[in-house]
Amino acid sequence: MEQIKLYSGRISNGSQNNAELDDFRHWADSQGRLCNPKLLGLCTLLPNLKPSLVANMEPIFFQQKYYMMLNSILKQQLDSTITRILLSHFNWDKEKLMERYFDGNLEKLFAECHVINPSKKSRTRQMNTRSSAQDMPCQICYLNYPNSYFTGLECGHKFCMQCWSEYLTTKIMEEGMGQTISCPAHGCDILVDDNTVMRLITDSKVKLKYQHLITNSFVECNRLLKWCPAPDCHHVVKVQYPDAKPVRCKCGRQFCFNCGENWHDPVKCKWLKKWIKKCDDDSETSNWIAANTKECPKCHVTIEKDGGCNHMVCRNQNCKAEFCWVCLGPWEPHGSAWYNCNRYNEDDAKAARDAQERSRAALQRYLFYCNRYMNHMQSLRFEHKLYAQVKQKMEEMQQHNMSWIEVQFLKKAVDVLCQCRATLMYTYVFAFYLKKNNQSIIFENNQADLENATEVLSGYLERDISQDSLQDIKQKVQDKYRYCESRRRVLLQHVHEGYEKDLWEYIED
Repeated sequence: MEQIKLYSGRISNGSQNNAELDDFRHWADSQGRLCNPKLLGLCTLLPNLKPSLVANMEPIFFQQKYYMMLNSILKQQLDSTITRILLSHFNWDKEKLMERYFDGNLEKLFAECHVINPSKKSRTRQMNTRSSAQDMPCQICYLNYPNSYFTGLECGHKFCMQCWSEYLTTKIMEEGMGQTISCPAHGCDILVDDNTVMRLITDSKVKLKYQHLITNSFVECNRLLKWCPAPDCHHVVKVQYPDAKPVRCKCGRQFCFNCGENWHDPVKCKWLKKWIKKCDDDSETSNWIAANTKECPKCHVTIEKDGGCNHMVCRNQNCKAEFCWVCLGPWEPHGSAWYNCNRYNEDDAKAARDAQERSRAALQRYLFYCNRYMNHMQSLRFEHKLYAQVKQKMEEMQQHNMSWIEVQFLKKAVDVLCQCRATLMYTYVFAFYLKKNNQSIIFENNQADLENATEVLSGYLERDISQDSLQDIKQKVQDKYRYCESRRRVLLQHVHEGYEKDLWEYIED
């Protein structure tokens, strides 16, 4: 895992001298990430940026590294925008791009990417190509301007610079478009290059927004890069191979590189995603619904009984089924038995009750796993409070003639406790989707053993420490956190062995 190194210097907001900017350029050069000032107008923008935004610029240097590497392989100096568009078309997979590039059909490749083949350019874009005394109308605003006031792309469509500026500003600020802005001419899909955007837009806010869109697109499309999900963190994490594995940002946040959630071993990303969606859909009212409502036996709409009569009429306009609240069977055979039901042996009533029971059982099963999942999650949220309590205990123990190194076992114990709680939290997601078999029984035994040991360790850490019990508590805490570490390792090894040998069977929710 590699992280984009941060610039440690200072760039003042609205600086009037170039000393700080020169320092920044020297840093970029020293990192081997040469900054082309024309790429996105970066060096022009930097003096007007807040220092907190500088970290967000660093993926641009990684982009430049891609450009230089690709151009050296292709042995052709492509424009930076063309290089970016080509790479973006293949989700920044250099191998796929090179395979297509060298298959000989460059015209098709550039057409798919909506750019003009550089070797086929018939004209060079310039702000002022030639002066002319004769005015000509712009095809957007239909106002007459000198020829020098028009500009365009390699496609040959030209418009006045005012219309260009307004068009680009609208695309960037209102539509949130960056790398997919095409020529404003009707039916033309040639993409606008970065230099044209930065040349025609004068508002620094629009330029900054454009750069952010390009940078975000670069990171989000690149399978080897991920933004850190921590709030207010602008760091990017890079890996050698994309995979569901834990990565740690420079800010300290650990997360799954594949899905961006907190690291969730032993459950796979697919099942965690389904679980999170299920938890979002199933609100805290599930318990109340289970106790106070039933489902219509025909359309399964949830119904609340608001009177003493057992004769129920479904309010679903497409259903209108009439049934008995007690047995859930059709109402017609009940006759006038409005408040009593003795028809439990009817086949259709029994089938309806069985379906209702299955629904209730499924809900109770979900609540069983959800409550335990939420319990461990809540415990983890108190991690900072637990560390503060342990820190105080460590200070008390040092007053009892113990050295700093001798009391570090408490911090280690809290670290292990939090790791075990996180693992246990996700084991309940794994178990919810797991079908019963011999291996699942072994898993549940490992889970129960780890959970019991974790609760005992938690109790030790919350216990008051006195001079008389100091050595006894230390030995118990050390023994227990080592045991927890061992059992956690055994549980994870067993689950991963099941993945490798395809031992697990799942319940498709």
